[in-house]
Amino acid sequence: MPQTFEDELESGDDTSVERATGPSLATLWSRRRFLQTTGGFALAATASTSLLALSACNKAPTDLPPFTFKELERGADEAIHVAEGYDADILIRWGDPVYADAPLFDPMKQTAAAQTRQFGYNNDYVGFVPLPFGNATSDHGVLCINHEYTNAALMFPNFVSTDAASREQIDVTLAAHGGSIIEIARNADGKWKVVQASPYNRRLTMLDTAMDLSGPAAGHERLKTSADPTGRRVIGTLNNCAGGITPWGTWLMGEENINFYFGGELGDTPEKANHERMSIPRNLMGWWRFHMRFDVELEPNEPNRFGWVTEVDPLDPKSIPRKRTALGRFKHEGAESIATRKGRLAVYMGDDQRGEYLYKFVSRDAFDADNRTGNADLLDHGTLYVARFKDNGSGRWLPLTFGANGLDATNGFLSQADVLIETRRAADTLGATPMDRPEDVQPNHITGRVYVALANNKDRKAEEADGANPRGTNLWGQIVELIPDNDDHADTGFTWNILVAAGDPTDTAIAAQWNDTTSKDGWFACPDNLAVDAAGRLWVATDQGDDWAKTSGAADGIFALATHGPERGTAKRFFQVPVGAEMCGPCFTPDATTLFVAVQHPAADIAPEERTPPRASTFEDPATRWPDFADAMPPRPSVVAITSHNGGPIGG
Repeated sequence: MPQTFEDELESGDDTSVERATGPSLATLWSRRRFLQTTGGFALAATASTSLLALSACNKAPTDLPPFTFKELERGADEAIHVAEGYDADILIRWGDPVYADAPLFDPMKQTAAAQTRQFGYNNDYVGFVPLPFGNATSDHGVLCINHEYTNAALMFPNFVSTDAASREQIDVTLAAHGGSIIEIARNADGKWKVVQASPYNRRLTMLDTAMDLSGPAAGHERLKTSADPTGRRVIGTLNNCAGGITPWGTWLMGEENINFYFGGELGDTPEKANHERMSIPRNLMGWWRFHMRFDVELEPNEPNRFGWVTEVDPLDPKSIPRKRTALGRFKHEGAESIATRKGRLAVYMGDDQRGEYLYKFVSRDAFDADNRTGNADLLDHGTLYVARFKDNGSGRWLPLTFGANGLDATNGFLSQADVLIETRRAADTLGATPMDRPEDVQPNHITGRVYVALANNKDRKAEEADGANPRGTNLWGQIVELIPDNDDHADTGFTWNILVAAGDPTDTAIAAQWNDTTSKDGWFACPDNLAVDAAGRLWVATDQGDDWAKTSGAADGIFALATHGPERGTAKRFFQVPVGAEMCGPCFTPDATTLFVAVQHPAADIAPEERTPPRASTFEDPATRWPDFADAMPPRPSVVAITSHNGGPIGG
């Protein structure tokens, strides 16, 4: 069966390239296990707890509160489900008004003009900024939501293909990308509502939102186009996956699978090798048919203006978002930050494609927690690093700095701008360690540890297990824990462990690793987004794509995952999405009494053979009509607010 659009988005395009690499995680894991177990602990999986998964650092906290909720049973159907004792309320849906003057959503008469005023499609990352800022309030704030991409077959009636789509339909999809900022507040009944007339409410779209390029690559010749001869102004941001909120309350949007938006022929452009390294063009969206900037033959530099982290000030509706080039250009997943010992900011990021790398950026200067505007240019100056995992269980962060370690004219880098525009090739040159789809990277502000979600690598065969992951044909993924040397996120050294290797622990062929106390309902596959609550506990959102029937047999969801003590490596199922949906955006209020989650593309990730009788999921006949369950409404990506019946913190 041909890959679905969703599967193509999640897999990327594993372009074959020659690159020097460091040791693989497969080699590292086997050596690490041998060193830390007696007699060389076998790699063959059992349902038992692996010694490696329990080999926590001596500084592991022992006072994180346990998860006490009653676990949700595994399953897959047309609705959402949450653990007993909790409510899951729809906050906002695709097409709902963002601005007070937005028209009501009419799926049969969609227009680009309406969509620029309405909530966008496929809500992914969710970030909460309290109002007033600095008071850490948990009943009033703004939500910042990424709109990753569009599933046109579920959006438009009688949709045939992107090659046959009308100009209006194409423009609706451009308007549905980007992001939404909405003010929200709790009512007297404890329910969250959108403040409809809020001055903070804002849509960022690919049609009309101007953004500045800043940092070392801004203004470079390779960023200049016919529409922007300065190389400093871009319209829009696209394919925004996971992101982050800075300590000064700005929103970081990570641009991920940018290659799917460009069409045309590369020809003999000087950017050909650069574009091929990013798998450009792929043309799954059809935008180039009506917008010349997405035709790589006509505008070969336009792709270089995407693949960055965009910083947005949600508390200043008139502010111009900035693409921070100092943080590198690749398929960004996540941009979560934590302070270093000297008060600088470390931003952790993954490159979400099989065989790509793990990155962090450390700012040159310390941030000012008491002066929001004083941090306006902080992310334009600093050092970008890529990770190499070593065979003794340690690792190094390698600086991506022009003029050092081969990042010079001998390898085609003529400036720091070149290094940043071609971050992937620069990382190749340094011999970074390839990873299996690095997804969200979440530092824990309580423990100081960092968690890396590695989703899967279904293309790698068993005999190729010296790749980025300890398992060949890895459909299930794992979570790696990093501990910075000297407890300092500015340090270039770290140690690492594998917290869990996902998949069914009862299937010995899978080689999964869980704590014995993980139940038949608790284990998961394909970790994606991560969040840490106010108590320092880790939560995991999964994304199995349309492989869900064989990776776990259950829908995606939210899982609580213990990271310390005797229950380290124990997962518990908390929330479940409808069939065909991906779980995104776990985000807590400061007191953790509300968990916001994003249910993305309901009805999309379901193969025809999973339905009876077998058939595709379409606008007219979707696998689910969640959340409206009305014949006149298609399935709608939505943000959900989860609260406890007793008003206490999520998870107990």
